[in-house]
Amino acid sequence: MTFEELVKDHSGELIEKMLEESMAETYLEISFDFLDQDQWACITTHQYEEDKELSLRLYANKEFKLILGYYDDEDEFFEIVHTLSTTEQDVIPNGLKLLMKKVCDDEKSIRVATQLLKGKI
Repeated sequence: MTFEELVKDHSGELIEKMLEESMAETYLEISFDFLDQDQWACITTHQYEEDKELSLRLYANKEFKLILGYYDDEDEFFEIVHTLSTTEQDVIPNGLKLLMKKVCDDEKSIRVATQLLKGKI
Protein backbone atom coordinates (compact mmCIF):
# COMPACT_ATOMS: atom_id res chain seq x y z
CA MET A 1 0.00 0.00 0.00
CA THR A 2 1.35 3.42 -0.94
CA PHE A 3 1.39 6.40 1.41
CA GLU A 4 -1.26 8.05 -0.78
CA GLU A 5 -3.60 5.05 -0.41
CA LEU A 6 -2.94 4.91 3.32
CA VAL A 7 -3.90 8.55 3.84
CA LYS A 8 -6.90 8.48 1.48
CA ASP A 9 -8.39 5.13 2.48
CA HIS A 10 -7.42 4.84 6.15
CA SER A 11 -7.51 8.43 7.45
CA GLY A 12 -9.79 7.56 10.37
CA GLU A 13 -7.43 4.85 11.58
CA LEU A 14 -4.44 7.18 11.22
CA ILE A 15 -6.20 9.88 13.27
CA GLU A 16 -7.17 7.39 15.98
CA LYS A 17 -3.58 6.13 16.18
CA MET A 18 -2.26 9.71 16.30
CA LEU A 19 -4.65 10.64 19.12
CA GLU A 20 -3.80 7.50 21.07
CA GLU A 21 -0.09 8.27 20.75
CA SER A 22 -0.61 11.95 21.66
CA MET A 23 -2.73 11.14 24.71
CA ALA A 24 -0.02 8.77 26.00
CA GLU A 25 2.24 11.82 26.46
CA THR A 26 2.10 14.12 29.50
CA TYR A 27 1.09 17.14 27.40
CA LEU A 28 -0.71 17.70 24.11
CA GLU A 29 0.76 20.52 22.04
CA ILE A 30 -1.67 22.26 19.71
CA SER A 31 0.39 24.57 17.55
CA PHE A 32 -0.61 27.63 15.57
CA ASP A 33 1.09 28.18 12.23
CA PHE A 34 0.59 30.09 9.01
CA LEU A 35 1.92 30.41 5.47
CA ASP A 36 0.95 33.35 3.29
CA GLN A 37 -2.83 33.72 3.74
CA ASP A 38 -3.39 30.25 5.25
CA GLN A 39 -3.39 29.77 9.00
CA TRP A 40 -4.10 26.66 11.02
CA ALA A 41 -3.99 24.82 14.33
CA CYS A 42 -2.32 21.43 14.32
CA ILE A 43 -1.18 18.45 16.31
CA THR A 44 1.75 16.43 14.98
CA THR A 45 3.32 13.10 15.78
CA HIS A 46 6.75 11.97 14.57
CA GLN A 47 8.06 8.54 13.69
CA TYR A 48 11.76 9.31 13.64
CA GLU A 49 12.96 5.82 12.80
CA GLU A 50 10.78 5.84 9.67
CA ASP A 51 11.38 9.53 8.82
CA LYS A 52 7.63 10.27 8.87
CA GLU A 53 5.37 12.78 10.55
CA LEU A 54 1.59 12.89 10.71
CA SER A 55 -0.34 16.13 11.27
CA LEU A 56 -3.97 16.94 11.79
CA ARG A 57 -4.72 20.55 10.86
CA LEU A 58 -7.76 22.76 11.30
CA TYR A 59 -7.62 25.73 8.97
CA ALA A 60 -9.24 29.11 9.64
CA ASN A 61 -11.91 28.26 7.06
CA LYS A 62 -13.00 25.32 9.32
CA GLU A 63 -11.46 22.74 6.96
CA PHE A 64 -9.68 19.74 8.49
CA LYS A 65 -6.73 18.16 6.69
CA LEU A 66 -4.58 15.16 7.42
CA ILE A 67 -0.97 15.53 6.28
CA LEU A 68 1.58 12.75 6.04
CA GLY A 69 5.12 14.02 5.60
CA TYR A 70 7.99 11.71 4.75
CA TYR A 71 11.52 11.62 3.38
CA ASP A 72 12.37 9.52 0.34
CA ASP A 73 15.61 7.60 -0.21
CA GLU A 74 17.32 10.76 -1.46
CA ASP A 75 16.34 12.73 1.68
CA GLU A 76 13.78 14.83 -0.16
CA PHE A 77 10.71 15.76 1.92
CA PHE A 78 7.20 15.14 0.57
CA GLU A 79 3.73 15.82 1.97
CA ILE A 80 0.50 14.04 1.17
CA VAL A 81 -2.48 16.25 2.00
CA HIS A 82 -5.98 14.83 2.42
CA THR A 83 -9.01 17.04 3.14
CA LEU A 84 -11.26 15.23 5.60
CA SER A 85 -14.90 14.61 4.76
CA THR A 86 -17.59 15.23 7.37
CA THR A 87 -17.66 11.51 8.12
CA GLU A 88 -13.89 11.37 8.55
CA GLN A 89 -14.05 14.38 10.90
CA ASP A 90 -16.39 12.43 13.18
CA VAL A 91 -13.33 10.44 14.36
CA ILE A 92 -11.96 13.64 15.94
CA PRO A 93 -13.33 14.13 19.47
CA ASN A 94 -15.41 17.29 19.94
CA GLY A 95 -13.19 18.58 22.76
CA LEU A 96 -10.15 18.47 20.52
CA LYS A 97 -12.06 20.22 17.74
CA LEU A 98 -12.94 23.02 20.16
CA LEU A 99 -9.34 23.38 21.38
CA MET A 100 -8.03 23.47 17.82
CA LYS A 101 -10.63 26.10 16.90
CA LYS A 102 -9.54 28.20 19.91
CA VAL A 103 -5.88 27.98 18.85
CA CYS A 104 -6.78 29.03 15.31
CA ASP A 105 -9.04 31.88 16.49
CA ASP A 106 -6.54 33.16 19.07
CA GLU A 107 -3.55 32.66 16.75
CA LYS A 108 -1.66 31.24 19.71
CA SER A 109 -0.34 27.73 20.43
CA ILE A 110 -1.35 25.99 23.64
CA ARG A 111 -0.07 23.09 25.68
CA VAL A 112 -2.64 21.09 27.61
CA ALA A 113 -2.05 18.39 30.19
CA THR A 114 -3.44 15.19 28.70
CA GLN A 115 -4.58 14.09 32.17
CA LEU A 116 -7.14 16.93 32.02
CA LEU A 117 -8.37 15.77 28.62
CA LYS A 118 -8.60 12.02 29.10
CA GLY A 119 -12.21 10.99 28.91
CA LYS A 120 -13.24 14.47 27.83
CA ILE A 121 -11.87 14.68 24.29
